[in-house]
Amino acid sequence: VKTKFGNTELRVPRDRNGEFEPHIVKKHETTANGLEEQIIALYAKGMSTRDIEEHMKDLYGIEVSAAMVSKVTDKIMPMVAEWQCRPLDRVYPIVFLDAIHFKVRQDNRIINKAAYSVLGITVSGHKDILGIWIGEHESASFWLNVCTELKSRGVEDILIACKDGLSGFSEAINAAFPRTQIQLCVIHQIRNSMKYVPFKEEKLVLADLKKVYQALTLEEAEVAFATFKERWEKKYPIIIRSWENNWIELTAYFNYPAEIRKMIYTTNIIEGYHRQLRKVTKTKTAYPTDDALRKIIYLATIEASKKWTMPVRSWKECISQLAIHFGDRLQAELSA
Repeated sequence: VKTKFGNTELRVPRDRNGEFEPHIVKKHETTANGLEEQIIALYAKGMSTRDIEEHMKDLYGIEVSAAMVSKVTDKIMPMVAEWQCRPLDRVYPIVFLDAIHFKVRQDNRIINKAAYSVLGITVSGHKDILGIWIGEHESASFWLNVCTELKSRGVEDILIACKDGLSGFSEAINAAFPRTQIQLCVIHQIRNSMKYVPFKEEKLVLADLKKVYQALTLEEAEVAFATFKERWEKKYPIIIRSWENNWIELTAYFNYPAEIRKMIYTTNIIEGYHRQLRKVTKTKTAYPTDDALRKIIYLATIEASKKWTMPVRSWKECISQLAIHFGDRLQAELSA
């Protein structure tokens, strides 16, 4: 049997009726639990199968093949499925949605796939990954399936949903949670706008855009945008159209006080989580299957969430203001 102390020979007692069942190392198993836990821990830190193989050989003198690493880590798949289906809270004051892209092998070729994450802020102010969905293309039907799954797991209401420009999400959330307010990430909108601006004019355009998104009121933002449009529409009509088409979702944060605005006008919270995923996944150029990707994302998520012990910044002020704004939609949770 392979153990973290090296190869060990075990003598299994025999009884007359053949009924003896070992508990620590089961019959026909070739690795001890302690070694399996160590392999999973190394895999969770982003080590490649080759690195794990070398690590085990150098430290314990054990031959651990890539197939064995895969077999050991496959044992967590029931845990992944259970985690993805676990019951959720009835109400989430704020959720963030974003995608992180990976290369996955499919039908003998490597394609780009996205892992779509939904990060919820609970009533107590703690971060929680509600689920991860892997797919090639986002659409209204895709997001409706996600929203339906969230509802089946107990979610009845989402107050504010913050997103990057995810295709089809607005239609889906309006169908599943019609009272949810949608906030489009302003920082992503600015980045997308600046793609069309030559370097020599970047500072000028950005300075004018700042007057829009840093305005104190919606009315002030509308005046600033009218000025921006008058100055830049002839040169950059595509920027103007983009802001006009998304204006309602870009300016939803003006409905709230400063503390809530800071939290929702950008998807920084979920991007921080994605940066933690990248630290773990950067060693892998491509994943052999969707399940291989699910395993590493799950392990990295569990590891990251261990640090989420405190509420997000200024949460007491935020939840008090949300309670005033949304009234009875939060009352039951806050009085529980």
